[in-house]
Amino acid sequence: MTYAALPATPSVADERGIVLHNEKVNAEYRHLVVGTSALAATAKPGQFFQLACPQPPGETPYLRRPMSVYGADPKAHTVSFLYKVAGAGTRGLAMLRQGDRCGLMGPLGHGFWLDQAWRNIVVLGRGVGLATLGPLAGMAQKAGVGVTAILSARSPALVMSEEVFREAGAHVIAVTDSEGTADPANVDRLMRGLIADGLCAAMFTCGSSRLLKLLQKLARAHDLPGQVALEQQMACGLGMCFCCVRDFIVDGQTEHRRVCWDGPVFDLREAVA
Repeated sequence: MTYAALPATPSVADERGIVLHNEKVNAEYRHLVVGTSALAATAKPGQFFQLACPQPPGETPYLRRPMSVYGADPKAHTVSFLYKVAGAGTRGLAMLRQGDRCGLMGPLGHGFWLDQAWRNIVVLGRGVGLATLGPLAGMAQKAGVGVTAILSARSPALVMSEEVFREAGAHVIAVTDSEGTADPANVDRLMRGLIADGLCAAMFTCGSSRLLKLLQKLARAHDLPGQVALEQQMACGLGMCFCCVRDFIVDGQTEHRRVCWDGPVFDLREAVA
């Protein structure tokens, strides 16, 4: 499916869900699960929600925070998020307890898509970007597409979504700074090996401009398609405020697109790192 063929953003829910779970998964990240309406629970991999954040003592987060979907269960009517506590908004989210209400609006934006011709894909991500890419493994499994996931982090303890990928049948390769395996030269070597073995009909990434540049170089050299989920500050999440506009190179010309409305998933080659 090409960018121009993407469907319009569907109707969204604006509601106060019930917090079912909000616990630490490691030293930096937390897992938030919210009971929602049936509409909110239809979220697809790559889409996001705007979450209303409680106010931590002495801080006043004003805008909602965009948060990519880590999981959505239409039968159980739940959506989940994996987030890093890094500022006033996420410190507020960390205050939520089971039974609290969580304001959320979504699903928003365009998510990942798969071509029926792709039999094997490669997913490459780092940090919290692995939360965005995690649900893609289940989507690929349902479509009969094999997945190799290269998961990058500062240390083994911070590798995210490994269980999610393995449960979906993906082959997982973890690379870390502490072990000296996450440097671009090694990742490039791994990618070239997968391409040579016919295991990379398309490539997907999120969470690192460095990794995006690496995949763009490989995609052009081997004429391979790919997608990137972009992380961006957003205010409204509905395309009205234009605060998330970024440059894209399309057929040699610069175009300006709104990450929240036109994305957040875009053609890998067109994005500007």
